[in-house]
Amino acid sequence: MSRTLSRRAAVRRNSRWQSFALLLFGIIFLLLAWLKPLDYHTYPAGVFIFGLAILVAAVINPYRLIMAGFLVTLIGLAVYFSLKPTFAIFKGQGLALFVLAIGIGLLGIALMARRGYISIGAVTPAMIVIVAGIIEFLLAANLTPGGFVPFFLSFWLPGTGSLVLGLIYLFVSVRA
Repeated sequence: MSRTLSRRAAVRRNSRWQSFALLLFGIIFLLLAWLKPLDYHTYPAGVFIFGLAILVAAVINPYRLIMAGFLVTLIGLAVYFSLKPTFAIFKGQGLALFVLAIGIGLLGIALMARRGYISIGAVTPAMIVIVAGIIEFLLAANLTPGGFVPFFLSFWLPGTGSLVLGLIYLFVSVRA
């Protein structure tokens, strides 16, 4: 019984450290977005940076946020390479890049489930893919507001996303 209690205390402590890391990333990225705006035409890396922030926070407690960080990072890479084709083979291959990123992400999630980092019935990957699909649909139909694309491709997305995610996980870890 003492092992169970000490394991729960360690998980709760790691969850709090993870939420503090996300809050710190959020504050840093919001300060960067405010003080030194990123030119989203030159560096469309907002989604990718948000995924990296989630992955770094997932190192503290790999049982939470690891699959979301992995999938968002790969989708961020697909966004970066589709909007700024640094290699000639990526020019005009936006849909193929997204399908490839989601496929690699789902393969990584399956491997994580096999190793026991996540449970088999996790719904987070499906929600991330559905949100990415809805955003892509709205972008293709020109139904997004004027500042939507600059928000997603600059430091504002990693800042607000990390801050909101950190607050949610802090509330959940205090409540548990």
